[in-house]
Amino acid sequence: MSRPSRLRPASGLNPDLANSPQRRTLLKAGGTLLLSVIAPLPASAAQILAVRVWPAADYTRVTLENDSELKTQHFLLADPPRLVVDIDGLGLNNTLKSLVAKIEPNDPYIGQVRVGQNRPNVVRLVFDLKEEIKPEVFTLAPVAGYQHRLIFDLYPTRPVDPIAALIEKGDWFSEAPTSAAAGSANPASPLPATPPAQTGAVPDAIAKMESEMSALDGTPPPQPVQPTPSSAGAKAAPQRVVRMVTIALDPGHGGEDPGAIGASGAREKDIVLAVAKRLKAKLEQLPNTRVMLTRDGDYFVPLGQRVQKARKVQADLFVSIHADAWISPTARGSSVFVLSEKGASSSAARWLANDQNKADLVGGANFAAQDKQIASVLFDLSTTAQINDSLKLGKAVLREIGGINRLHKASVEQAGFAVLKAPDIPSILVETAFISNPQEEAKLKDEGYQNQLAEAITKGIKRYFADNPPMAKSRQT
Repeated sequence: MSRPSRLRPASGLNPDLANSPQRRTLLKAGGTLLLSVIAPLPASAAQILAVRVWPAADYTRVTLENDSELKTQHFLLADPPRLVVDIDGLGLNNTLKSLVAKIEPNDPYIGQVRVGQNRPNVVRLVFDLKEEIKPEVFTLAPVAGYQHRLIFDLYPTRPVDPIAALIEKGDWFSEAPTSAAAGSANPASPLPATPPAQTGAVPDAIAKMESEMSALDGTPPPQPVQPTPSSAGAKAAPQRVVRMVTIALDPGHGGEDPGAIGASGAREKDIVLAVAKRLKAKLEQLPNTRVMLTRDGDYFVPLGQRVQKARKVQADLFVSIHADAWISPTARGSSVFVLSEKGASSSAARWLANDQNKADLVGGANFAAQDKQIASVLFDLSTTAQINDSLKLGKAVLREIGGINRLHKASVEQAGFAVLKAPDIPSILVETAFISNPQEEAKLKDEGYQNQLAEAITKGIKRYFADNPPMAKSRQT
């Protein structure tokens, strides 16, 4: 008697199941199992962990944070303008769908976004645009608590002229108050503050400014007044150049980069922006002074672009504002830093500069799109004259800040801060206080202390200009 086979055909098991749906399902499952042994199944789709949108006049950034690196393809469509992005290896989830609700009505570049599963394992994003844009799409490796990030930066094809923006936002065409103009610490001798022929006529104002700056281009530096026999005993007063003074204020961090975070949750990027806005308001009360903020909202500006912004408006000073953090919560006090080409003045200054210079990694700079030639100019051509002027400014500001807060160091410190490397602008970095110290964090959050800081820095800048009136200078490139 033959032994029955252990593997009989399915039709032999039960004639009723020979052609049934159940049999077909079992066979299909078995085939899938067999294939999984022969060849591995496709990897599971990446997961979107968070979506963030940072609208600003400079550009709008959209960030997708995910658990693995994503590959994308994108293209532009016209009439109406749209940006289409296909993301490979991605499944649609509720986090990604929430991007639709994160587009704000006042976003200058994005009208709305549509999100859908274009085909298996490919998600398509369609950005309906308010105007033509120049997109930059790039990825960032995990850093500082972030996982993989996919970044969409939407820049206008016609960037705002920085001089026009200063004129449009400022009110420095109005006549300076007589009492203010009479002060001995004037930052500069005032220009004739005649308003444009038509109120708010930005083109006329630009033309007026261009005319004024052109008149300065060929002007040699003023020479000291030589004493004459009749005035040999009198002290020669320094000559002053009649022109506007431009000050660039740089609130550190922003957007994807929160900066240091205090024990109670205060973020450096919020504190320093609040201080910078107060400082801007006080400086603009000085005669013939205009102020440019490298960022006026919660968005990130790469370090090199901060310097470039200041140079484009031919800034006379650059003041970067930060709030210290240290590994110990007992560290306290305010500090002022200037650039050093020969190494940091202390190990703490070196550590702080290295930490601040990581901002581009955390905030998300597109290094592939940066102009290496421009970067070389910014980082290699800092001059001894710039550092000497920066030291004078730093000492004046530090002296005033010392009147409202304990100083971490009694002298101006030096280190290789990337944001201070404009070759032709006196530049300082003010560490307002240690946000990592709970007591100083509370002070930084206090509006009264923020106002005191702004007042102290303003007095320091006035003191600097009283002793070092701005000279005529050639147009910068």
